Amino acid sequence: MNYHIKMNNLNFGYSEKKILDDISITIQKGTFLSIIGPNGSGKSTLLKNIAKNLEPQSGEIWLETLDLLKLPPVELAKKMAVVPQTFQIDFPFTAMETVLMGRTPFLKRFQSETEKDFTLAKWAMELTNTWHLKDRSVTEVSGGELQRIIVARALTQEPKIILLDEPTAHLDIQHQMELLELLESLNKTTGLTVVTVLHDLNLASQFSEEVIMMKDGKIFASGKTSEVLNAENIRAVYEMEVLLAENPLNQKFNIIPLARSKNINIENKNIKIHIICGGGTGIYLIDRLQQLGYRLSAGVLNIGDSDWSKGKKAGIKIIEEAPFAKISEKTINNNLEAIFTSDLVVVTPIPFGMGNLPNLEMALSGAEKGKKVIIIKNNDPLLNQDFTNGKAKDILEKMETSGAEYVENYFDFFEYLESHFKERL
Repeated sequence: MNYHIKMNNLNFGYSEKKILDDISITIQKGTFLSIIGPNGSGKSTLLKNIAKNLEPQSGEIWLETLDLLKLPPVELAKKMAVVPQTFQIDFPFTAMETVLMGRTPFLKRFQSETEKDFTLAKWAMELTNTWHLKDRSVTEVSGGELQRIIVARALTQEPKIILLDEPTAHLDIQHQMELLELLESLNKTTGLTVVTVLHDLNLASQFSEEVIMMKDGKIFASGKTSEVLNAENIRAVYEMEVLLAENPLNQKFNIIPLARSKNINIENKNIKIHIICGGGTGIYLIDRLQQLGYRLSAGVLNIGDSDWSKGKKAGIKIIEEAPFAKISEKTINNNLEAIFTSDLVVVTPIPFGMGNLPNLEMALSGAEKGKKVIIIKNNDPLLNQDFTNGKAKDILEKMETSGAEYVENYFDFFEYLESHFKERL
């Protein structure tokens, strides 16, 4: 059995207000999973149902082969630890006493803590950088320090699963990274299953193996982080236009907010632009045109190309082909369909060789059928990027004869788009 938690058709609400609507998910063993979504989407409520702090109105929750909803709290605490969003202790327990509370499920009635319990408490406090607070009253520490103490308490339970509700909310940036790096390390070295609610999409992208994205009490998308956290999903759930920039240090990506989708020019959404690019020449265009609200497609692109990666993350339609493979007839037909159904075709300053020459031929077909084609030079004559013994040059000349136009650079392209093209639609 590869899963730790499985939920089937879970529903929860307060009175007549439904908070969770028919939730069915499977959380694999040893995964680092983040639950994300805007305020009020049901993230914390879902976590509280898993933690058995709230009882669903209907549905099932399985902890491996055990019915979690019927499991006694003490038995559940031996397998699962919970770090709540807020935690308040009015009695002046010391930090050490608070952390030792994590051993309570393993102690018999009236039994005192053993040497093993103290050893585990020290281990957890050193991991969470709270050992120096061991003799301090928890009523005297800061909110961030208390948060780390509660994480240490959870770790002393030696859980197989840890649930955390906004664990970074009260932490400064240093301790946010410290905590998530600790959880990531435990996840990789001990197989600890980590399920956390996060608001910060960048933290989710940096640390999560999988993501559940929620909207209006439902699961909008779930799966691998790189597949779920794309511009299209973020736009649909958060109503934001974002730039996804690859982080060269760890091959993950950063999410940069650009503008609220509601502020995007609605008229642009009726305009479809097809981009012929490759080798990174389309990255800026994809970001900027998507920010402005245009509907986009791109191709033919080789799988793994930097423009292919950008388009996939942006959630636009990509006509793709295997690397180093000849462009197939099926792929050509798909790309021609994208060209013929577009309002504008843009050719970026990509060098043309025999492998991608069909892209230029397809752009010519579009121009001959009356499609508006813009060729971006980027301050360098495009014809000097012909590695086809003059074939690309011949096609470009035919395109210009058929009405294609040149612009010097990307800036001029956007000026042209604003001042000429929209007026012709």
